Amino acid sequence: MALKTRRLFCCLFGLTFGSLLFASGCKTTPILEESMAQKDRRMEWWRRDRFGLFIHWGLYAIPAGTYKGRQVPGLGEWIRRDGQIPVEEYDLFADQFNPTEFDADRWVRMAKEAGMKYLVITSKHHDGFCLWDSRLTDFDAMSTPFHRDILRELKTACDRHGLKLCFYHSIMDWHHPDYLPRRQWEQATRPAGDADFERYVQYLKGQLQELVQRYDPAVLWFDGEWEDTWTHERGKDLYAYVRSLKPDIIINNRVDNGRKGSKKGFSEEGKYAGDFGTPEQEIPPTGLPGVDWETNMTMNDTWGYKSSDQNWKSSEELIRMLVDAVSKGGNFLLNVGPKADGNFPPESVRLLKEIGNWMDLNGDSIYGTAASPFKNLPWGRCTQKQKGNKILLYLHVFDWPKDGKLLVPGLQSPVRKCRFLANRQSPDCSATEDGIVISVPEKPLDPIDTVLVLEVKNPLMIQNFPNQ
Repeated sequence: MALKTRRLFCCLFGLTFGSLLFASGCKTTPILEESMAQKDRRMEWWRRDRFGLFIHWGLYAIPAGTYKGRQVPGLGEWIRRDGQIPVEEYDLFADQFNPTEFDADRWVRMAKEAGMKYLVITSKHHDGFCLWDSRLTDFDAMSTPFHRDILRELKTACDRHGLKLCFYHSIMDWHHPDYLPRRQWEQATRPAGDADFERYVQYLKGQLQELVQRYDPAVLWFDGEWEDTWTHERGKDLYAYVRSLKPDIIINNRVDNGRKGSKKGFSEEGKYAGDFGTPEQEIPPTGLPGVDWETNMTMNDTWGYKSSDQNWKSSEELIRMLVDAVSKGGNFLLNVGPKADGNFPPESVRLLKEIGNWMDLNGDSIYGTAASPFKNLPWGRCTQKQKGNKILLYLHVFDWPKDGKLLVPGLQSPVRKCRFLANRQSPDCSATEDGIVISVPEKPLDPIDTVLVLEVKNPLMIQNFPNQ
């Protein structure tokens, strides 16, 4: 019996017994009965940091969207399903996984220099391949020619540079023999046979126990919860199980099945498990008031690396998306799909650098801020901070006024100070019936987003006009 096979038997036996003990008392666990103040403390860093790096990386980076000489439609990380690759053929990519250019410290430094405060990486995507040395499977990075624990190296680098390490973990698993349902196209060659989904759930919990206890992630970001085998009851149980391992961990809403297939990614608050919603590839027009949420966004069209996908967003688009999300009370999780050799695509490196240049000067308008108090601003967005008896309003000007007069509509509070965030110069401002008017130079400091800071007395006084 191979070493990992022996470990698998022992771990599953211990996990099953332990899970039964946990399940017997989960209805009254205090973890699920925390007060709002307790949740606020748990969510405090996440609400403050606002901006994170998403990384989708695994075996799918090797074919990079191509199978048997043809480009496979769809997302790079979905190539096994979309290319209908038999599991025994897909497994052969593990023999080719040798990303000799991977440098965890370089990845984390690029995230930090871009202004990101946390990093979420795919510990396991839908294909079932694991980026750490799991005792429960050989389908992992340590069983490849690379033979290194990628998550351990990233944990060390994140600790060194002050970023929080978080994991995306798929509930769905196309590789595991007990995961159900099978893909329809492979049922004839890979019948379900004696597959046992309950046994798969124990495997899932065992791997999560490894991740939490070895690497102490700040967030577990689940996905792949939409198939019929994953029920609301399983979602609640898994949420409680993970919180029993680490009470202060933060877990997204996809641990449960409340999305019902919606890409908006938020559930009926209070009914479904999860700490924050996950609108995918979109920023809700008015945010999600009263709900913690985070937009996850690609730089191009796909999450995992796909060589043919060159539809890159501009740094202007991405910076304004970041500002838009934060101005509506959300976080922004921006994705990079590394290449098979361990390098970020050059376009991703360039975009991270350009975002970082803006964040170096304007990060104060993002970190620790709350949603805009204005219903609408015709020229851009607003974020705000409360500091004692004063409020700082960060005005993000996307469309520069041609007449040199920037109107902050409806603002009635007297302005104590007014300055540009980037160079601290103080323009003139005056109160009018329509709001505060700021005299600005002919050209913006930054054509993407010039930020002005207004210091006003708390409480804030804003008159929302009917046409706003």
